[in-house]
Amino acid sequence: MEGIKDTSTLTFRKILGNGLTYVIPKFQRDYSWESEHWDDLWQDLEDLYTDKENAHYMGYLVLQTSDQKEHKIIDGQQRITTMSLLIISVLKRLKELEENGIDADKNKLRREQLQNSYIGYLDPVTLVPKNKLKLNRNNDNFYRAYIVPMGHIPQRNTNASEKLMRACFEWYYKKVSNRFKSGEELVGFIDKIVDKLFFTVITVGDELNAYKVFETLNARGVQLSSSDLLKNYLFSTVDADPSGAHNEDFNQLEIYWDQIISKLGSEKLPEFLRYYWNSFNKTVRKNDLFKTIKRSINSKQQVFDLLRDLATKADSYKALLNPNDDLWIGKNEIVKHLEELRIFGAKQPISLLMSAYSNLNEADFLKVLKICSIIYMRYNVIGGLNPNEQESVFNKIANYIAENKSFRKSDFGDIYPNDDEFEINFANKEFTNTARNRKVIKYILTRIENIVAGVDYDFTSDKNSIEHILPEHPNDDWDVSDEVVDRCRYKLGNMTLLEKGKNNDLQNALYSVKKNVFLTSSFTTTKKIANDYSNWGEDEIIKHQKWMAKQAKSIWSLQLN
Repeated sequence: MEGIKDTSTLTFRKILGNGLTYVIPKFQRDYSWESEHWDDLWQDLEDLYTDKENAHYMGYLVLQTSDQKEHKIIDGQQRITTMSLLIISVLKRLKELEENGIDADKNKLRREQLQNSYIGYLDPVTLVPKNKLKLNRNNDNFYRAYIVPMGHIPQRNTNASEKLMRACFEWYYKKVSNRFKSGEELVGFIDKIVDKLFFTVITVGDELNAYKVFETLNARGVQLSSSDLLKNYLFSTVDADPSGAHNEDFNQLEIYWDQIISKLGSEKLPEFLRYYWNSFNKTVRKNDLFKTIKRSINSKQQVFDLLRDLATKADSYKALLNPNDDLWIGKNEIVKHLEELRIFGAKQPISLLMSAYSNLNEADFLKVLKICSIIYMRYNVIGGLNPNEQESVFNKIANYIAENKSFRKSDFGDIYPNDDEFEINFANKEFTNTARNRKVIKYILTRIENIVAGVDYDFTSDKNSIEHILPEHPNDDWDVSDEVVDRCRYKLGNMTLLEKGKNNDLQNALYSVKKNVFLTSSFTTTKKIANDYSNWGEDEIIKHQKWMAKQAKSIWSLQLN
């Protein structure tokens, strides 16, 4: 993977039981594990200690280093911190045994060796104690001053994450005190589990490569928080600004950040940020987003401007993805077109719609929204054309709107398939039987029905269903070849709307039976099939789909000149 210095599978002993130090970047998230996480880890450790399991995989540990001595923990801090708290709870119990005169000399030696290996050591030059783990700016003072020394831990005037750290430490202290009675057992427990806990350790040289690793792994389904890395960069930029930074600055930044995360979730932030950025800047691809932000945002004022605007725009972004959002109450036309885009799974127009919503009046926003829906229908749903080229055009229009507070319909021309192209594509379109495709098919059939019959059926209604006239898996009574079935079963012309109760009764019935049911349907287009065709085969399906294509050409139509 590009940008990676090293990838290896290491035990906890090899990670912490060495002379290296680990730093959680000062602006990464605070400690947040709770009792359910502590208990899950304890049960896994119990299984390792009792040999029910030979190994336990702890997931990815992403580190950043420039000198191979100090490593920043980019991902994995919650697991490493919790293990540290667990080991310190064992140290406290060893210290108590030592102070109570129970095998005092040996327990003192055990405690010192365990502490030197996993928690901290005396610097050989300065003789100053050095912790192996440095936490973020909100947690490290508490960790160094109270947890590591194992003295009195205050319960008042502590923040939420400090309370969790204290609770975790005390929780594990009770567990190890009840489970192990001697110093030998306590150290034996740690000595056994550190060789059975495995991490996939990825080491990178800088933040940009770390971000690329996160994005790559997230695309593979491994959820790592690239938003934490982004936050650390932005807050560090404020911290390093020549004008200086104060606690009030960071408190306000935290407020903005928390507002964004509470609205979107940390895993959605990079995607939102890309759409936001492209709504008024030249198109940035996903893999270049972090690099672009680092190049563009490099002052305290720019960070504040960015986070303030993101906190505001997060609401409209969420609403654009959700037709049922309160923002659209009473705006039925907007809801209809947003629902269409949601059914299509449309992502390419989002930057454009963000720009249009922010910079146009409601009437013009609705016009842009309608244009996007019709183009997406022609270009993507039916045409299956290159979405990257389309997104590039959408983003250019978004930039124009951001700069000029207006839009030109003619700018959409390059991604609007002409009537002849659309009609041909529609006449040959097939949709396999997937959940998303069923919604799209129902939408198309309902729109055609509404225009032909002059009605207004809701394409999201669950009262109506899709009938495959030639069944997907016809029985022998249908007397059609497998080749014809393969060519025709998923064609749009082979599908029609039918009331749900009537649909349930038909299943594999012959066309002669279905035809009589179709005549009783309330859907004009379904009755038309029964009236127009005495038989149903490949020729009839092709003919009916060509008729549908002519209707579609006028339904999903724009005048862009």
